[in-house]
Parts: sequence; C-alpha cells; structure tokens
Amino acid sequence: MQRPRKQRTVVARKALPSKDKSLLLAQLMRDRKAQDVVVLDLTKLVSFTDYFVICTGRSDRQVQAIAEYLERELRGRKMRPRAVEGFSAARWVLMDFDDVVVHIFQKAVREFYDLEGLWSDAPRLELPPEPEDRDALEEEDMEEL
Repeated sequence: MQRPRKQRTVVARKALPSKDKSLLLAQLMRDRKAQDVVVLDLTKLVSFTDYFVICTGRSDRQVQAIAEYLERELRGRKMRPRAVEGFSAARWVLMDFDDVVVHIFQKAVREFYDLEGLWSDAPRLELPPEPEDRDALEEEDMEEL
C-alpha cells in the first residue's frame, strides 16, 4: 500500500516589474561609479526586451567590476542574467536579464556603437539625482526660500 504524498505549498515569487528592474540596475551601476547611466524604454519599439540600461566604465577592470556587482546584487534577489557576453575582454559587456538588457561600455566603444543614437526614438527614463546632485538640489531649494 502506498503512503499518501504530502502536498507542498508552492509560493510564487512575484517578479520585479521590468521598469523597476531597470531603475534598480541603473542605481547599482551608479553605486560602482559608472558614468553616463542611461535607461532607454523600448517597450513600444521591440518585442525582445523592455529596457536597455547603458553605462560607461573608465577601464576594463571597472567594466568587469560593474558587471560582477550587478550579477552579485541581483543573485541576492533571486535574479540571474540569461547570458553575459564580453566579460573577459571588458570593452563591452552585455548582460541579458530578459526584459532588461544591460550594456557596460568603455568610452571609445560606446561612442563607436552609439546605441543611444541607434535607438534615438526610445524615450529615456528619468533617473533620480545622484547623491552629490541631491546636495546641489537641496541648496537650490534653500536659496528659493
């Protein structure tokens, strides 16, 4: 006679919406001192992803450090990239998170490929000010009073 199986309760983990994920990735890039962070909204333009998050690293080591940091931080949130390309050369690292694709460039490579120019009809998401920008904004607000 077979013993009855215990039923497991499966709790579905709510996925982070793609816009929130793109903004999180942008903030994590800033945490690693990435330059010129841009988020392009491709939701109305293509079906293969919702957002591009683009940044520049000052060196091959910084490009790799940004990519490693993103992967480590998102792993802690149970999100992993489907694919990572270009990590060893570190001139352009592409990380595919399905609904968000990350591009981490060195400056010359970013200028050469000009993704922002290629996707110029994609709206840019407004990013919150960086901490040093927040200080400047607070000073401006105080001057207005």
